Amino acid sequence: MQDLKKIVITGGPCAGKTTAMGWIKNALEPMGYTVLFVPETATELICGGVAPWTCGTSLEYQICQMQLQIAKEEIFSKAAKTMPAEKILIVCDRGMLDNKAYMQQDDFEKALYAINSDEVTLRDNYDAVFHLVTAAKGAQKFYTTAGNNARTETLQEAAALDDKLISAWTGHPHLRIIGNDGSFEDKMKALVAEMSSFLGEPEPLEIERKFLIEYPDINLLESSEFCNKVDIEQTYLENAAGERFRLRRRGINGNYIYYHTYKEKISDIKRIEIEKRISKSEYDEFLSNTKSQKHTISKTRYCLVYENQYFEIDVYPFWKDKAIMEIELCDENCKVNLPDCINVIKEVSDDDAFSNFSLAKNYGK
Repeated sequence: MQDLKKIVITGGPCAGKTTAMGWIKNALEPMGYTVLFVPETATELICGGVAPWTCGTSLEYQICQMQLQIAKEEIFSKAAKTMPAEKILIVCDRGMLDNKAYMQQDDFEKALYAINSDEVTLRDNYDAVFHLVTAAKGAQKFYTTAGNNARTETLQEAAALDDKLISAWTGHPHLRIIGNDGSFEDKMKALVAEMSSFLGEPEPLEIERKFLIEYPDINLLESSEFCNKVDIEQTYLENAAGERFRLRRRGINGNYIYYHTYKEKISDIKRIEIEKRISKSEYDEFLSNTKSQKHTISKTRYCLVYENQYFEIDVYPFWKDKAIMEIELCDENCKVNLPDCINVIKEVSDDDAFSNFSLAKNYGK
């Protein structure tokens, strides 16, 4: 079967996206990937004379841009499916949720209505999102507007826009933020490492650290621009042979994306993980399988960006004094900078009693 994935490379102005495309191609093609690049829609339109300041209103421009972006991605996906390659990666130079960073919330909601879509579908339609931090944050001497006629932001404007872009994508199931620590080459190597980890190269490993925490300040989390919540329902199915897999429904306000996941433990923090997106009908069909033993658990997940790391805080209906916080890493030796708004009780990466499967058996339905 063809392995087709679609990802987003985003980031603030002068973040290195153009150079990153070359690094991605050079790194992944030797691994057997056919890499397809969807050009940045905003730059195409603005350089062609279609811009927020040339259209009737900024909202009308954004709707046009979103419609073109959808059409381009659909064409690339259709073309990819005709190719004989086994592994295909579609790389989008910016994605649909980038538009949100350039709009007021009420205009964004009007745009969603105009294109007949919703935020969860637009955001989670991509398998992964990689945000390159603008040079205006941490590498100011390298910030420039030269070489891109669509780039007009000052240092301060670029940094603020970078924050808005991170905020717009927060909530995606696989968001990674690549900062300006070290040289620009280090930044590109970090991007390639994160992408390789996501793609399961050289093997599909999940490296995760898990912490038992005091019940978080929900008002504080919900007021943060770098935090977004989603509702998750997970069902673990186990057949007579003891084989276990997980179904997940993930979304908010009735808009959901569905996943099928198989995991195999290797060490306390490392697991083989094979995950694929499935349709609602496939999800319902799995759930209706009466031959499998089922355990279901529901939770509210707060996705939090802190110092360029992406934390997932799970709040369960059966706990009022504690919760679980997780972080996925591309390397088990990566340093974790714990959020200062969270009080950690202890690390439980190696404690199966705090696995979601155990919680589902003990507290779920």
